Amino acid sequence: MSTTFSERAVPQRAENRGKLGTPSYGPHGGRTGRRLLLAILSLGAIGLAAVAVWTLASDAGGHDPTLVFYTVQRADLPIKVSENGNLRSQTTTEICCEVENVGYEREGTRILTIVPNGQDVKKGDLLVELDAALIVQRLDDQELATERARSQQIQATAKYENRLTQNETNLEEAKLKVDLAALALEQYEDEEGGTFQLDLQLIDLQIQTAEANQIIRETDLHGIEQLRKLGYRSQGQLEQARVAALSAQKEVATALSSRKELVKYTHEKTIRQLEGDLDSAKRALTQVERDNEAQEMQALAAKNEADRLLAKEEEKLAKYKEQLDKCKIYAPHGGMATYAMEHRGTQIEEGATVHERQRIITLPDLSAMEVKTSVHESVLDWIQEGLPATIKVDAFPDRKYKGTVKSVAVLADPGEWFSTDVKVYTTIVTIDEQVTRLRPGMSAVVDIHVETVKDVLSVPVQAIVQVAKDNWVYVDAKGAVELRPVTLGKTNEKFVEIREGLQAGERVVLNPMSLVEDAKGEGTAIGPEDAESPAVENGQDQQEESETTPAVDGETATP
Repeated sequence: MSTTFSERAVPQRAENRGKLGTPSYGPHGGRTGRRLLLAILSLGAIGLAAVAVWTLASDAGGHDPTLVFYTVQRADLPIKVSENGNLRSQTTTEICCEVENVGYEREGTRILTIVPNGQDVKKGDLLVELDAALIVQRLDDQELATERARSQQIQATAKYENRLTQNETNLEEAKLKVDLAALALEQYEDEEGGTFQLDLQLIDLQIQTAEANQIIRETDLHGIEQLRKLGYRSQGQLEQARVAALSAQKEVATALSSRKELVKYTHEKTIRQLEGDLDSAKRALTQVERDNEAQEMQALAAKNEADRLLAKEEEKLAKYKEQLDKCKIYAPHGGMATYAMEHRGTQIEEGATVHERQRIITLPDLSAMEVKTSVHESVLDWIQEGLPATIKVDAFPDRKYKGTVKSVAVLADPGEWFSTDVKVYTTIVTIDEQVTRLRPGMSAVVDIHVETVKDVLSVPVQAIVQVAKDNWVYVDAKGAVELRPVTLGKTNEKFVEIREGLQAGERVVLNPMSLVEDAKGEGTAIGPEDAESPAVENGQDQQEESETTPAVDGETATP
């Protein structure tokens, strides 16, 4: 894990150098900033000794030549969090065996060829080829089974369509019989011109004819009887006239009987017969509808069965074809092919046997990388998704990459749960540009840019001395140094904002511990950008003030 923000905040000159403490003025306020500044600036009880030393130093009447001074300036103060981490790919694809375990013992599939371990590949390159001999054999058998199922499906479909046509014909015939039976009944019962009325009229005509004939025959008989009395007709002629009269009388009686039979019996019988025919036709129609439905369902069931059988066989065929295609695995994107390591000790190589869903190759996309790092709980509230970042890779120290905070873990790292002192949270920072030479696992330093405080007074953090809960600085006071209280604001790893107590142009001691330790300083310049910053002066005041303003980790802020 990288050094946390608070741990790197104060450069250490001596073994007993303290840390700076201050009220909370972090980017989000609250106790987080207070803890951070206390961790950076706290000097503990040593500051109490500085009070006594200050009295002695102020009476010296001149500067200690070992003291190093810094001229207070007004400038922008960038706030950032720096952490160490390791590179990894934003997109890592696990290439697995997707071929089902084949064979009677389901022993797996043998690797015929595989790309060398660690080789860079492009999208579409062949990575692995698996043994497909058994799958090809199954594919051939399945093609025959599929054709048989297709033939059965065609026959079942034809029978079903024929059954629909035949059912339609039977139904129409049954409906026609019903219509004819109803029409016959209507025709017979029509009072204006129906069959019954025609028959009745014919019999009535026959009765009228028979009655007229009867009158004629009776008139002839009466005339012949008169003529017989006068002797003009013979007895034979009289008998013939009597027979003719009787015959005419019989015809009338027969016609009347026929009319009675027609009205009383034949009409009723015919009505019942026609109604029975109509009912029979309707029942036949119902039977045809039921038979049609049953036969259609039977034909449909046979067709559906054939359809399902064909679909199942086609599914198997497609599956075997897909399995055959999966015997050759191609790179879904460019990257570095790395053999997967299995816990059970299976070694990935040509000739080895792999099983379904077993990992074969891990393929990270090396053109899009990200850094996995951890941030200390003291600055967790500062870090949000979307914050800009700058990334430096140890292997390429002269190159910086722009990045963005992708995610911040909700829970502390599992490895840190048992620690009561340190809690860190996994943070992912993406590199927002395509890269070419970076590799997973490379060490990197991530600077997360939290915010920039505009146009403020700031001093290096090592200039702050803490006495109890108060913060002080040693200030150049006309040839002597005096201890002055200050109010602190926001801070980064090197500089802290001064809200009250100092003015631009005043000089503060950068090595106040030398007053306590009574040790000679090295007199080296301490500046935000380079070691020769003219804003930093030694006790001889040999350099002039510069316009260069405080910066953090190599960045110069312009007022």
